Amino acid sequence: MGANTILLTLACSAMAHLVMTCVMALYARHKVQYLSLAWIDGIFSAILIGAAVSSGMIPDGKPGILNPIMMIMLVVGCFLQSIYPLSIPMPGYLQWGRMWKYASPAIVLIIIYLLAFMVGENMEEFYTFAEVREHLFSFSMLLRLAAFLMALFYVFNIFMLPRLMVRHPNVPRYLKGYCMVLSLSAVFYLVVCIVYDPTLLMVYVVIFTLLNMYLSLRALETMAMSLPRPAIEGMEEMAEEAPVAEVVAEESGKNKREDFNEANLQRYHRLEAWMQKNRAAWTESTFGRDQLCREVGLNRHLVLQSVRSQGHNNVHEYINRYRIEELKRMILRGEVVTVGESIDAGFGTVATARSCFKKMEGIRLDEYMALRGAKARA
Repeated sequence: MGANTILLTLACSAMAHLVMTCVMALYARHKVQYLSLAWIDGIFSAILIGAAVSSGMIPDGKPGILNPIMMIMLVVGCFLQSIYPLSIPMPGYLQWGRMWKYASPAIVLIIIYLLAFMVGENMEEFYTFAEVREHLFSFSMLLRLAAFLMALFYVFNIFMLPRLMVRHPNVPRYLKGYCMVLSLSAVFYLVVCIVYDPTLLMVYVVIFTLLNMYLSLRALETMAMSLPRPAIEGMEEMAEEAPVAEVVAEESGKNKREDFNEANLQRYHRLEAWMQKNRAAWTESTFGRDQLCREVGLNRHLVLQSVRSQGHNNVHEYINRYRIEELKRMILRGEVVTVGESIDAGFGTVATARSCFKKMEGIRLDEYMALRGAKARA
């Protein structure tokens, strides 16, 4: 692998982690669980910047077998990865006292490494396993073996993350699969440190970056669920007059003077008026975007444009928002008592109802029904 490719890979990875650091730091002002993610991404970014600066050593294999710098990075990386996902479901778990105790072996080892460098200890570079066996009991090799064993300890803890988090009730499902892939990538880095290869190292950097980006995006998805959503207006809140008729723009130049946002708002009011007067239509599972367009007399583009102007992603989400609100009302009135009856609100299948409810309300439909049932019994 060429030097330019290696430099570009490390630079892109460092930039990606720097962006994640800034975004997480911003969101940490609203939720403390993102603070540790911001710190760890920042450390990863600094490490990758340092690797990019010294990337000239990587292509020709100079790091060798069990390179001392790589061993330190191995311990630091495995330690940080073993706590990286914990802040999402358990922000209170990463307390300073617990983290200092957990990190103390790695800190002691790094201090010994630094002292050895400062006093001029000869850290030999090994390129064959025969050289490793020859210097097996040297101070330099003992330090590297200690770092390797410590990295194994932290990798073992990465494998144990799902078991630790399962005790917490708010663990997202995606974290289990993420932790498994994370632990396998850490094992891969262990192998790269023993059998050094520049291409394998860059493959690990790419996998490492993609994993961290995935976790950051999924964490932000949780934050997005709490953002305010467009409210469904009641009929009494809307204007008394009927929505204005749509005029084709190409027919005259009058629409050029019409305010774009006002036009979208008028179309949106037309949609709202029809939806609230025709509950029986959209509670049928066959009702969709095309039928809505026909009923309100607007084409797909104008309908999509109008619902997006009020904060909805698309027409299907707009219709399903009405169905979700109707389902919630039916649950409160006792008309829906089982998940299987959720299709009465207009959903084609129970799976669709569950998926839409989780996406729009941030809670599983089963949990919502159990919660409302408990309140009704109380």
